[in-house]
Amino acid sequence: MTQLIAFYLFAAIVIASAAMVIFARNPVHSVMWLILAFFNAAGLMILVGAEFIAMLLVIVYVGAVAVLFLFVVMMLDIDFAELRAGFVKNVPLGLLLAFILVCELVLGIGAYRAGTVELGVADGKAAISNVTPNIEAIGNLLYTKYIFLFETAGLILLVAMIGAIVLTHRPSHGTRGQNISRQNQRRPQDAVRKIQQPVGQGVEL
Repeated sequence: MTQLIAFYLFAAIVIASAAMVIFARNPVHSVMWLILAFFNAAGLMILVGAEFIAMLLVIVYVGAVAVLFLFVVMMLDIDFAELRAGFVKNVPLGLLLAFILVCELVLGIGAYRAGTVELGVADGKAAISNVTPNIEAIGNLLYTKYIFLFETAGLILLVAMIGAIVLTHRPSHGTRGQNISRQNQRRPQDAVRKIQQPVGQGVEL
């Protein structure tokens, strides 16, 4: 009974938060509603026994992606009048995409009612015991059977991170770079000057 109440609670909050992400006028509020939806989706994952997916939702999506969205939205100077003008201009395209999504939903519901696709019969050899935790089972699978794919994914992410750092720290034309040794050799008495400024006179630059 407790699990059923928790499921309906988490599901209702996820649906309400997702709706508020769309209908909120302030982009910062939309990101905050998105974070709430991620937290409740993690609660749903815990209810079905997928604690690893719940941890990923909190750490990766809330701790990295949603916070990044929040900082980007807060730092950007968003022109809401221009956003409304773009919305009106792209209404036909949005209606077309909505019609395509509705057709896909109708097709998916029809395929579901027609019956499942028989892909094969499981022999039970790949099944894990109920005693093994979910995270341990995923770790054993990643670091044994899919170790090379896992390492390749890590290498791709490392190259992407290095590329982003190189592009960000590219020196701009016409600007002087930072001279660390010159800054370290500078004496304190050369950095600060004490001036007794006379009353009624401007500051000498």
